[in-house]
Amino acid sequence: MSDENITVGSAHVDLGSSFREQAQQHIQAVAKKYLGYLTMASVHVAREGTDYRCSVNMQMGGHNLVSGEALAQEVPLAFRTALSKAEKQLRRKKRLLREDRPHQPDKFTTA
Repeated sequence: MSDENITVGSAHVDLGSSFREQAQQHIQAVAKKYLGYLTMASVHVAREGTDYRCSVNMQMGGHNLVSGEALAQEVPLAFRTALSKAEKQLRRKKRLLREDRPHQPDKFTTA
């Protein structure tokens, strides 16, 4: 996991280097906690009226892309909310991969 795999960008918003570094550190921590190998991650911040919209996209290994999006009055709050949404998806994906049961026999499908 290197910083080259993580891009932090914005549309008409000055983010500053400290936000970029913090975003990269938080994404690396989430990646390390859950599925391990981070293939790609991106953070994009845009101004929407008086609020900021932040979207976080992460791809771990050969798994599908997970994404989270949030709207808040401050950039760090929008980022943390979007990252927590993506983190929830990774947590659920990891739980499904770790299940001992092959196909969840307690869930029935009806035709």
